[in-house]
This record gives sequence, structure tokens and C-alpha cells, in this order.
Amino acid sequence: MTARIIDGKKIASKIHDEVKVGVRDFESKYGSLPGLAVVLVGDDPASHSYVKGKEAACAKVGIMTETIRRKASITQTELLETLGRLNSDPKFSGILVQLPLPKHLDEDAVIAALDPAKDVDGLHPVNAGLLMLGQPRFAPATPLGVQRMLLEENVNLNGAKVVIVGRSKLVGMPLMALLLQKGPGANATVTVCHTGTKDIGNETRQADVLIAAAGFPGAVTADMLKSGAIVIDVGVSRVEDSTKKRGYSLVGDVEFSGASEVASAITPVPGGVGPMTISMLLVNVLQAANLAAATSRRSSNLR
Repeated sequence: MTARIIDGKKIASKIHDEVKVGVRDFESKYGSLPGLAVVLVGDDPASHSYVKGKEAACAKVGIMTETIRRKASITQTELLETLGRLNSDPKFSGILVQLPLPKHLDEDAVIAALDPAKDVDGLHPVNAGLLMLGQPRFAPATPLGVQRMLLEENVNLNGAKVVIVGRSKLVGMPLMALLLQKGPGANATVTVCHTGTKDIGNETRQADVLIAAAGFPGAVTADMLKSGAIVIDVGVSRVEDSTKKRGYSLVGDVEFSGASEVASAITPVPGGVGPMTISMLLVNVLQAANLAAATSRRSSNLR
């Protein structure tokens, strides 16, 4: 068996087109554009690269975006003051704090300081709680991207056995909550494996859908898969590669060559989940703008 490659770039392009139409409709209806503020602290090269990708994606679909750059030496108080100003600025329907932050800053306190209605990363305790209750407002973009990818591939998750390797607050935990809910692209039986799992291979070999989000290369090998499983690889790591001009290659959490001979479908790295993450962020920004506009309209009608 040779697995079908799931093309994240192609699906993401479709979503970009959908968002572009939604942005045009929003501008026609309200006379303004959805706006995203990205807060970038410090000089981490990976963070700067990710932010450039988000800026380019926003420009492509017509979302207004502004990156607020702050030095790595910023204090907690100064960063919270910055977020307070963005919370009250109506031109920004969404706010994203690029993680990770420098170690002297309290990430949990920073996320909690966001207006939950502008938290397009879906990490605020209110939004995380709504997701767990089955009433999602914003979910993190990567889990949303995984779910959308499975929907686009016509994967029937109703009653399917899904195993997620990794329990991070960005991917594993919210993805579990999404896939457990009733409705399209969900209603699955979900198992989450982590560092305390006694025999991960025993769990993964039962999976109809295996989602690798452990964060290190080779976490999932071919012998850990059931024949015909669908494999979604969320991980992205740099490994040294002297054959590449840049000196490294990007690889996922799944040992691709072996897994592709066992799975029925698999995502590549790069070109799989990565493009989906940015596209679903755009979906969240547009949703935030529509929710804010609807709330404003209701408030005006009550006056």
C-alpha cells in the first residue's frame, strides 16, 4: 500500500478563497475590514518567520493586519498595558500574541489579559472552557485545520477510533475536545497518548485516524500504525541535512517513508498541516469581526 498524500496547501488555498469572499461581504456590509493585531516580543527567528507568514496570508485575503513589535526586555506590566490598548481598539477584531514569549514573562497571565472576544488563538480560559463545554467560539487554529482537513478528505469520524499523540494546550487537548463533539467532522472515540502512556504503540495500532502532535521527529513509526490508517502529522522539526543549501530539512513527528507504506492517507511535512493552521487563523479573525459587528449592532438597537 502506498498512502495518498493529503495536500494541505490545496485545501488551505480553498479556505483562503472562502475567507476572501467573506471579507468582501463584511466590508460591503459594515464599511470596514476585519483587523488582526499580532504582538511579537523579542528576536526569535522562528517567531519572526511565522509572523511574516501570517502577515502575507492576511494581505492575500484582505484582512487588515498590524504587527506590534516589542523588545525581549519588555516587562510584564508593559506587555499587559499594550494588550489593554489593543483590547479597546475597535479597528482590531482579533489579537494574537506570538508564542513562545521570553522566559521572564508569564504566558498564562498574558493570554488571560486578552479580551476573549478578540482571542483568535482560542487560548483564553473562557474560550478553552467554551470549547470543552461543546460551545466553541474560537478554537486554536491547528486543531481546526486538522478537523477541516479530515472533512475535506471525506473522512467519516462518526464512531471512528482517533488517537492523538501529544496533549499540548495548543493542539492535543483542544483537538480532543473538537473531535469528541457531536456533529460533522467529529463524534469520534478519542484517545490521547502522552509521556505517561504505558504502551503507546498498543494504542496507536488501534487508530483509524492517528494524529501525531508530540513535537519531536520519529515519535511515530510504521510499526505503530494499523494498516490503512489515516495519518495526520502536526509536528515540524529542523534536522541537519548537508544536502540542503540551508543546512537542514523540515520533518514531522511521523517517520514518513515507512508510514506511507502502511497508511491509506498521510500528510507531508512541509505542505500538510502547516498551511492549514494559517488558513484557519484567518477564519477565526473573520468570525471575530462578524461577532463584534453583530454585538455592536445589538447594542445600538437597545439605545
